[in-house]
Amino acid sequence: MQAHFVAIAIGFLLDRIIGDPKNWPHPVRWIGTLISKLTAVLNKGRARVLKGAGMLFIMIVLVTTVVLALVGISYQMHIGFGVAVEGIFIAIGLAQKSLRDAALEVYEPLVVGDMNEARKKLSWIVGRDTAKLNESGIARGTIETVSENASDGITAPLFWAFLFGAPGLWLYKTVNTLDSMIGYKDDRYKEFGLFSARADDVLNFIPARITGFLILLTTPNEGGISLRKRFIGWGNDARRHPSPNSGYLEAATAWQLNIRLGGKSTYRGVVSKRPEIGPGGNEIQAKQIKSTITQMHIVSFVFWMLMTFIGVVTYAIA
Repeated sequence: MQAHFVAIAIGFLLDRIIGDPKNWPHPVRWIGTLISKLTAVLNKGRARVLKGAGMLFIMIVLVTTVVLALVGISYQMHIGFGVAVEGIFIAIGLAQKSLRDAALEVYEPLVVGDMNEARKKLSWIVGRDTAKLNESGIARGTIETVSENASDGITAPLFWAFLFGAPGLWLYKTVNTLDSMIGYKDDRYKEFGLFSARADDVLNFIPARITGFLILLTTPNEGGISLRKRFIGWGNDARRHPSPNSGYLEAATAWQLNIRLGGKSTYRGVVSKRPEIGPGGNEIQAKQIKSTITQMHIVSFVFWMLMTFIGVVTYAIA
């Protein structure tokens, strides 16, 4: 158990400092390639819901078995080697530095008025159309992405790593990748991706709510709104979001920065409008992208410390 906590600490710090070196092979790409190939074979004909459930099961078993075997063999060779291997598996499953870098790649051209470059960089990290967005729209897209991925890319993987080590983290990453690729409600995926989308909702349920709570409790309040009012607004707005989990993250950010998120977006020329959340006292600007990055860094560190504390206390009591 002590080795387990050390491995998580190593993974967390490696991801914060080094992140994912560009052009290096990444397991998520391999997982995504296999998902694409299985989808091409299975997502046709009848019983697509069951076929999608079967693919979810196959992917979970395959990935977790591989990680469990590699980590287990490493610990059998030497505890120090095992800690190092598990720490690396955890590091490459987190996204602190890559999320920060992606947001800054939008912020830097946006803050100097290079709208075309900012729109282009935003299009790399969101699914919405970006060609006609103004500063507020570009900043909103970036803020929403960082807010949501503070859980999807950092605290949720950490949560499952604390429970089940590197295999637990990669079980989560597999489900999350499946959801991002096939968890849509369009005609092509609404049946085949149903189980993957539901599994992702379940795995994110607790981490998303803890993360939203910590955003409100531990990050800078830039709106001058009382903590009580922010918590009430957070709970009300989170439930209005179409996602059962993302709303708890975006609403926390919106109330902490006194801005309004949500509203109208366009996807492949089709207008989508979701409920607006947040008080909207401040206009959304480029500078708030940096505020959201600060939130992400603070809440990630606090979440890691909180999970470590709970784990150590539980281990001591047991």
